[in-house]
Amino acid sequence: MRPYHHLLSYALLLSFAPAALQGAEEAPAVSAATASAPSKADDAPPSIDELLPLPVEEPAEGAQANTQPTLAPMAQRRVQLSENFAVNLVNRLVERGVLTQADAAEMISLAKEDADLARQEREELFSAAQVAAEAPPATDADVRVTYIPETVKDEMRSQIKDELLKEAGGSKLLAPQYQLPDWVAAFHPHADLRLRYEYIGFAEGNDAAGSFPNFNVINTGLPFDTTGVLFYPNYNTTEDRQRARFRLRFGAEMDLADSFTMGIRLGTGDSNSPVSGNQSFGGTNLGQGGTFSQQGGQFAKYAIWLDRAFLKWEPVDSLSLTLGRFDNPFFSTTAIYSEDLGFDGLVLQVRHEITDGVEPFLTVGSFPVFNSDLQLSTNQVAKFESRDKWLNAGQAGVNWKIGKDWNLKIATAWYDFRNIEGELSTPFVPRNAEDPGDTDHTRPTFAQKGNTYMELRRILPDATNGFGSTNQFQYYGLATPFSVQSVTARLDYNGYEPLQVSLLAEYLKNHAFDAGKLNALAVNNLGANNKFEGGDTAYYASLRVGRPALLKKGDWFAYLGYRHVESDAVVDGFNDQDFGGGGTNMKGYTLGAAIAVSPSVSLALRYMSADQIAGPQYRSNIFQFDISAKF
Repeated sequence: MRPYHHLLSYALLLSFAPAALQGAEEAPAVSAATASAPSKADDAPPSIDELLPLPVEEPAEGAQANTQPTLAPMAQRRVQLSENFAVNLVNRLVERGVLTQADAAEMISLAKEDADLARQEREELFSAAQVAAEAPPATDADVRVTYIPETVKDEMRSQIKDELLKEAGGSKLLAPQYQLPDWVAAFHPHADLRLRYEYIGFAEGNDAAGSFPNFNVINTGLPFDTTGVLFYPNYNTTEDRQRARFRLRFGAEMDLADSFTMGIRLGTGDSNSPVSGNQSFGGTNLGQGGTFSQQGGQFAKYAIWLDRAFLKWEPVDSLSLTLGRFDNPFFSTTAIYSEDLGFDGLVLQVRHEITDGVEPFLTVGSFPVFNSDLQLSTNQVAKFESRDKWLNAGQAGVNWKIGKDWNLKIATAWYDFRNIEGELSTPFVPRNAEDPGDTDHTRPTFAQKGNTYMELRRILPDATNGFGSTNQFQYYGLATPFSVQSVTARLDYNGYEPLQVSLLAEYLKNHAFDAGKLNALAVNNLGANNKFEGGDTAYYASLRVGRPALLKKGDWFAYLGYRHVESDAVVDGFNDQDFGGGGTNMKGYTLGAAIAVSPSVSLALRYMSADQIAGPQYRSNIFQFDISAKF
């Protein structure tokens, strides 16, 4: 209400302005002696105060104007005109449905009060002008001015100063005391916080005989003795869990000279997992053997990780080169890459609109997945051969605006993972758990679940290990190479604006997969008679309806998705961490919705039902409720 009231008041004041300034326009020019002032450099920007109107002094007592005032008739006509204009304007807003009748009546009443106040100030001005008319004639050195009440002068100064600051902003038009430092204008911070309640339920009938080894726990600790008395670490399939979690991320991008940008982001996480920034409240991060880590529990503080660090060069809008650790540069779904996954390495991105609505794009990059330690192996005189792992990838596609309401984005990609599979060691006899094999470093340093694994160490039977009955310390590596081709597409329909209907789909196939070889190597994903049942294909589809983004209060969207991801279609350590507990060898659907309760805060619900494809039964149902805030 009040902003409209002030707009009407300003309209009335502006209508009085010509009458109030008429006397000033007819006044003699200021003499050179009076107007002289210290000179400034031509290139020095004026300050705000210099841009504001000159202070107007009250007329000297006894001063006399050269002309008789003629303000009263003109001002009277302007008041009538302004009041009529205000009433007509408000009535028109009521007709258009912008205002209610009650609001209009209040606004007209307030505007009339302001008009009465302006009329009173004008009468004071007219009285002052009459006094000035009876004063002695002004000399050449005098400056004839018109009296304006102090309250009006203060308001004019404040309004003009605010407008100049708003419009000039970070430009160099303002004096130095009103300019922001260059580094502030180039600094773009951002932060987000997500609070989550999660319930994980397991179906009756799930296998409870230990058919799901946790290879990540084995490979990140000491090797597992397959002949020992302890059972190997395995995944929970029977006991329901619930947990409260949060994810906090804070980062910034800094604009550098010559089209360079530097970025950094810090974030939380239960561990250094590449696919999740979630930290469980009170989580203790159980390790091998059930030992507690030093993070979480008993109100202990939580760790902060370096999540992003990159340098980007973008000489033109259609070309960019990024180096460091950055967001996923590829058009993909969570069937292959988690939304939280960061890529290390370098990537070149090119796009160019060849005609209206048709923009091809190309993304190529090389990313180190694992780099051999300089001292490998640390406790051996003879060092082991390096076996670095890389992802070399390229994607080509097009953004195509088919019509007024339709847009299609489609692309194909090839993800070639070099040396990511495990390799059999040179035959040897480990004397203890710390005696390394020469291919131990081919095991993954992080994994979820679903991929097919093989034993890495070829342990020779001899008298020291009871001819294979003791000291069988073993690590496990991926049993298949990965060279994955993808076809990804998204079709958007905007005919129901502001709502959007989107269909997202992706097909993936691992062309390096060889089921025949895996029959002799696989230690998991086995069916009846220990026959390998894994696969090399994945597909994903999702239908989404709602606002494209949650930008203001009331924005919403809902979606329904289905996925089928066979055991070795993609690397399980990089894809969605939530569906079915993360990884591959799962199928099922996802149902979710989100709504913004403010421009910066939103609520979200998600339900996921997953079922294992190959091997014994493993079904789960996961419910998540999120409260998210962003800055």
